[in-house]
Amino acid sequence: MILQIIVSGILMGFVYSLVAVGLTLTWGVLDIINFAHGEFLMMGMYSAFWMYSLFGMDPLLSIPFAMGIVFVMGYFTYRLIIKKVINAPGLTALLATFGLSLLLRNLAQFIWSPNYRFINQSIVMDKKIVLGSITLGVPQMVAAISSIVMTMAVFYFVEKTKTGRAIQATALDKNTAKLMGIHTEKIYALTFGISGACVGIAGALTATFFPIHPESGALYSLLAFVIVALGGFGNIKGALYSAIIIGITEALGGFLFGTQFKYALVFLIYLIVIQIKPKGLFGW
Repeated sequence: MILQIIVSGILMGFVYSLVAVGLTLTWGVLDIINFAHGEFLMMGMYSAFWMYSLFGMDPLLSIPFAMGIVFVMGYFTYRLIIKKVINAPGLTALLATFGLSLLLRNLAQFIWSPNYRFINQSIVMDKKIVLGSITLGVPQMVAAISSIVMTMAVFYFVEKTKTGRAIQATALDKNTAKLMGIHTEKIYALTFGISGACVGIAGALTATFFPIHPESGALYSLLAFVIVALGGFGNIKGALYSAIIIGITEALGGFLFGTQFKYALVFLIYLIVIQIKPKGLFGW
């Protein structure tokens, strides 16, 4: 039973890592906490749901659509909102994204109602893989594998490509990056777009086994903040490792202490870690 729970926690940890990678990019590059991150994921879930409801498209096939929709949302969030307040004093940018999160959440509730919606048919729905005493749900397996592949793809993009190096340079020193000919405004907008694409994919993947409603992204957003803080701001590998830790902690905590205490245990671990390593487990 314990092994089953740990494996389930690892699978969810991989999904959390994809959500957290998007947040760690914006946090690390722009030094901005995007409070609307969870609502971007919610929009990814709704994108998959409506492609399924209107056109009968399987959620896994609608991933490119959800990714594109939320990429555009992220890109224009920077262009229309963040760009105007990025140099403003204090917490202006943070409050701007908080206002955006409330707008998106209430807009979704107004347009689509607060009712829970479900995707009842999928090529992976209700399928299981049995490995000895461990039973794995195929939707969770597909979501976990897809998440780890996308997380590694983002890591490769940032570390190995010319644009990725420009993102790193902008994160380290914006003014020096400008002197080197890097168009930092485009890099900022692209970073927000990539962040949105990550949660758009995560939203389409989780729509196969989680209910879809206007509040569905709130918990993911909160967990992503914890994962990024644990892993170190801007550290993609750190986000992956911390997400696995959080996934296992959540699963074991729910089993050992009850589901009502599992998130309390997650935040307790977070509080302990930041007292010892304020820059996170893998921060520099």
